[in-house]
Amino acid sequence: LSRLILRPHPKPLPQVCVFGVPVQTCPMVHPDMLNVHLVAHTHDDVGWLKTVDQYFYGIHNDVQHAGVQYILDSVISSLLVEPTRRFIYVEIAFFSRWWHQQTNATQEVVRDLVRQGRLEFANGGWVMNDEAATHYGAIIDQMTLGLRFLEDTFGKDGRPRVAWHIDPFGHSREQASLFAQMGFDGFFFGRLDYQDKRVREEKLEMEQVWRASASLKPPVADLFTSVLPNIYNPPEKLCWDTLCADKPIVEDRRSPEYNAEELVNYFLQLATAQGQHFRTNHTIMTMGSDFQYENANMWFRNLDRLIQLVNAQVIVPIS
Repeated sequence: LSRLILRPHPKPLPQVCVFGVPVQTCPMVHPDMLNVHLVAHTHDDVGWLKTVDQYFYGIHNDVQHAGVQYILDSVISSLLVEPTRRFIYVEIAFFSRWWHQQTNATQEVVRDLVRQGRLEFANGGWVMNDEAATHYGAIIDQMTLGLRFLEDTFGKDGRPRVAWHIDPFGHSREQASLFAQMGFDGFFFGRLDYQDKRVREEKLEMEQVWRASASLKPPVADLFTSVLPNIYNPPEKLCWDTLCADKPIVEDRRSPEYNAEELVNYFLQLATAQGQHFRTNHTIMTMGSDFQYENANMWFRNLDRLIQLVNAQVIVPIS
């Protein structure tokens, strides 16, 4: 999970650490502020418009620009530049292929990032399975394949704590029940009907405990579930990938392109509006999308600037 963006908020909460990051690596949260968790991520379909190999190696970019091997290369390099950076990865079918192509030295570097909680796995299945037309046996098998790789490779440090189904078109009760029984602490999803989302926002039901089984004794199939505010994309105007056209943050006041103050104010307004739909003083923003972070430096440089500028403006000593 990325670092925090903070602003004053009337509802206090004790310090928490989400996504299962080790406590010693958690960003500090402020109980009297709105804590905005920026999640740097990429969504890499294991087959969609291209084959798995074409996606991994970056072939047929005229069909869709995507090269997962370069994404993972770039993310690892960018994490090593700045120790406060964090990233989550999901699709183990791609990660395991990339892993087996690395040198022993690179593998040890990655293991250290995982131990620190700076590279974190969400979901952990071989793929992000469909929920509508899949048999529960196939779901269990593919989750077992991915989770076994993480266990064998990283031990308990690689164990995902949250389920991450940001792209399936619809969500089943049985899927939530399976995730609960697999030991996940939470479940995040992105797609739901716009009318359902509007009602949840109005009733402050974007987060809830899903009782996913009528037959299993609670809390065996109970699972904290959260709806991501923007499906799984970055907020408008705040996408800093090579695939995006949004303006980077320009801090130099001498430049005619100076926009830092404007973007900070925009972000604060956006966070305030989004925070009104959640019952606690924690909210989340997904900073990434389909096959993004092939040039992770672009993303992280702008996220670093945004976090620094916003926190410098809103965090003041309390007398």
